[in-house]
Amino acid sequence: MGGVIAEVKPGSIAAELGLRAGDEVLAINGRPLRDVIDYQFYSAEEALEVLVRHQGEEVLFEIERDYGEDLGIEFTAHTFDGIRTCDNHCPFCYLKGMPPGLRASLYIPDDDYRLSFLFGNFVTLTNLDEKDWQRLAEQRLSPLYVSVHATDVALRRRLLGNAAAPDVLEQLRRLRDLGVQVHTQIVLVPGLNDGAALERSVTDLASLYPAVQSIAVVPVGLTRYHRGRMRLYTAAEARDVLVRIASWQADFRRRQGVRLVYAADEWYLLAGQPVPAAGEYDGFPQLENGVGLVRRFLDEWRDVAAGGKRAVPRRPDGCGSLTVVCGILIAPLLARVADELAALSGATVKVVPVVNAFFGETVTVSGLLVGRDVIAALQGRHLGDGVLLPRVMFDAEGRRTLDGLGLEDFREALGLPVEMAGTPSELWRALFNGF
Repeated sequence: MGGVIAEVKPGSIAAELGLRAGDEVLAINGRPLRDVIDYQFYSAEEALEVLVRHQGEEVLFEIERDYGEDLGIEFTAHTFDGIRTCDNHCPFCYLKGMPPGLRASLYIPDDDYRLSFLFGNFVTLTNLDEKDWQRLAEQRLSPLYVSVHATDVALRRRLLGNAAAPDVLEQLRRLRDLGVQVHTQIVLVPGLNDGAALERSVTDLASLYPAVQSIAVVPVGLTRYHRGRMRLYTAAEARDVLVRIASWQADFRRRQGVRLVYAADEWYLLAGQPVPAAGEYDGFPQLENGVGLVRRFLDEWRDVAAGGKRAVPRRPDGCGSLTVVCGILIAPLLARVADELAALSGATVKVVPVVNAFFGETVTVSGLLVGRDVIAALQGRHLGDGVLLPRVMFDAEGRRTLDGLGLEDFREALGLPVEMAGTPSELWRALFNGF
């Protein structure tokens, strides 16, 4: 067990020791390393004994350094002993609704609490053993992000497809007692965990505040490949869910000072209702889970537009016309922004919503668009001076779509400049500064 070095920063302690890419850091102060969390936790001392497999031999380096001074090591992976995978069988699991032909990493069913701590991935806590709990007690890995779905044990086991799933409330209480905070989500399935079941879940989770820092309610998403007997929510049902959430928010705000439970943006878009003001998100605790992203986008657009009204920074090499790609769900809102942008700039800004043929028309978010569907939707159209693709179509590094296409593939297929944008500022710069 140990971490393979990917890069050593020039001038760092590791560089002075002669460490190089390919060496393996095995232990620090006698503690074997399972992942970068162990590395960071055990390397916090000023005096270190670092065991490294260096050029095929194990070498123990004794290091004295200033407190907080970085050793200068980057690893090839965040976990050194593999990724803890999921042993649940949720009928709404997106992985089970994934067709072949996507990036290999997308088929890994991770359910690893370490990745939850590092990156905010949601986990179910169903695969923890006593060693994991001992580690949580020692290292206080907080916050964690937990998929609850239902607090009733029998119902949660049904939703997870796991008859042995432990009582999540007991686990959350244990995390509370360890000083670990959690952000939770409930993926809502029509007729299963909504209604009275949802009210019970929200009430149970709220009783654990402030250990439970937030509760996100997210509508189930289904591809055309899903095998369960489920359906999506209607607009009328979405409005009913929002009414319930608003009632709980008002109650929690009075009693606890925060709204605590938040609706994913999809509910507002589906219901045709405006998203709440920024102040109603209490600091956006679950932004990466799609809770408040639309509000952040609109507020940034307001600031960008205000600046544009004061001084339009158009340059001669800017775009006279621009095509903006998105998923079906966000298209009406983005079209209004495009109209305002066009009015400010005098340019032509066209929004092209793309139907998701790959996953199915029920998948309407921009983040699940694949490159081949986008190219098919754009070919043969007058696209103007360039195309902007949603940044959420691409991986974290901004390199590849779900089906492995990069920006160069789009440029070659469409024969004109193609870039990505994730914010109004990026859209603004593309229009006025060109590609």
